Amino acid sequence: MAPWRLPPRAKVFEAFTAVADGRVQLTGPGSATVVSSGGDKTYDVEWSADGRSITANDNASYWQGYLGYPILAVLLERGELHADSDAVSAMAGVPWHDLNRRYRRDYDAAVAHALGALKEHVVDPALVERQVDDVLDQIAALDLRREGRGRRPPSVKG
Repeated sequence: MAPWRLPPRAKVFEAFTAVADGRVQLTGPGSATVVSSGGDKTYDVEWSADGRSITANDNASYWQGYLGYPILAVLLERGELHADSDAVSAMAGVPWHDLNRRYRRDYDAAVAHALGALKEHVVDPALVERQVDDVLDQIAALDLRREGRGRRPPSVKG
């Protein structure tokens, strides 16, 4: 089994939003689903009994080989990754699909937009950024493995 590549920072912000919005559903002892920010896709996340191997059918995990936000959201929901609840809650309602499209997949620009909006809600963006960096350190320490590519990503619901 190959190790997962670390995700871009932006994917941790997206995972915070998925958790804050209640879009993560644990469905069994080794499975969960995560609904996309647009609500038009549901991603499947599965892991081994020992938790070292994990897979998901989101585009980043399947095509790019790094841990996509659905995996990160499940790890947060399961308590394997830890972040300040205020930082996670601050990211509620961010329309990542729309922002990523608007900024033409420039994830850093999408994050900058989302963090700029936090200032209007009296949430310190620095708190969120520190928590994202801390989660990235935690991810590296988990040494998660990828067992093949898994299932193809879902298409948009009709």
